Amino acid sequence: MNILLLGSGGREHAFAYKIANSPKCNQLFVAPGNAGTASIATNVSLGITDFPALKSFVLDNAIDMVVVGPEEPLVKGVADYFADQEETKNLPVVGPKQLGATLEGSKDFSKQFMQRNNVPTAASETFTKESIEEGLQFIKSQKLPIVLKADGLAAGKGVLICESLEDAENSFKEMLLESKFGAASDKVVIEEFLTGIELSVFVATDGKSYKILPEAKDYKRIGEKDTGLNTGGMGAVSPVPFADASFMQKVEEKVVKPTIEGLEKEKIDYKGFIFIGLMNTNGEPYVIEYNVRMGDPETQAVLPRIKSDFVDLLYAIGSGKLADYSLELETFTATTVVMVAGGYPGAYPKGDVISGLGDSNGSSITFHAGTTQNEQGKVVTNGGRVLGVTGKGGSVEEALSNAYTRVNEITWKDVYYRKDIGQDILNYGK
Repeated sequence: MNILLLGSGGREHAFAYKIANSPKCNQLFVAPGNAGTASIATNVSLGITDFPALKSFVLDNAIDMVVVGPEEPLVKGVADYFADQEETKNLPVVGPKQLGATLEGSKDFSKQFMQRNNVPTAASETFTKESIEEGLQFIKSQKLPIVLKADGLAAGKGVLICESLEDAENSFKEMLLESKFGAASDKVVIEEFLTGIELSVFVATDGKSYKILPEAKDYKRIGEKDTGLNTGGMGAVSPVPFADASFMQKVEEKVVKPTIEGLEKEKIDYKGFIFIGLMNTNGEPYVIEYNVRMGDPETQAVLPRIKSDFVDLLYAIGSGKLADYSLELETFTATTVVMVAGGYPGAYPKGDVISGLGDSNGSSITFHAGTTQNEQGKVVTNGGRVLGVTGKGGSVEEALSNAYTRVNEITWKDVYYRKDIGQDILNYGK
């Protein structure tokens, strides 16, 4: 197959890595890609929301399947666009149509979907500028801490956990009256705070059948011991020890099945991945949020653990034949450490030369995220999250050791990474 993959981050390099290693892939194109995808596929400089240009490329290059990495093109309707065009209406697109993508595009929409379909989640109410006074009254009635969520897409940064009433009231007003997160905070969801331990569960679905992929835990804060500002994610571990068989059975029965049945019942055409952000609260799963694509950096720990052919999986999703696909998993543990530019998640420089990339041995994989090549052909930094190094091993300890050994071989000016990824898992239950 000739395959077009949309996106440029670590998630997309992980996808490209799995696709390129499949005998079912003839040519792989990545739009726009990064320095890592350039080494295993053909990067093409296309805008991922320039749908007419994408269609022309698909037709000119005899593309057999389109795989959508990030959420933005999905929320803007890329799957609908291809389905509505006569020449591409039968093209398998891995990624939900626009209505399904609203599960991530609107927190309010997703909360209402969960409530209608009896998916366990935190209690919440949604407010707008017009109902700001009611919102402030509602805040006063909540227990601390209070969770505020921008309704729309805010690049993973639209969630605030407020430890005081004053902070919650001020942040709520900033979000609605001062557009703290732009148009994303035209609506704000106020939610009860759930205590417990978080994990991410990934589901592949063609809208009728589903396969549960390996779960993962990610690390959102910039600082060690989960301190400091939220980021897009500083690391990940898969599998997760506290997600044992009995807990995952509850996840399937109480969360995954009602979600898939809800999509079918509400006639939401969904062929793609659902990333379910969960809280394990006293052994019970509660949904924090849905995302309509794979997570980043979790993908970099999850995909290496898929043993069965990945292109077959993607095609089964896109063509509605997932029931026939047999998912096989590797037994090893994978841990990902994200290396970022100094200053991230605030302002950071670009264009710093990365040294030490070279070939790694089979115990780790280096996934590129914010990288490009300069005029001299050297790989340089081009984003906040620059690389994700995934270590493999028979245990969390071994996988972490292999990841950090590789991390220590790679450097650039002011590189930063957390040194405590996975430590909470090593100490779990002790």
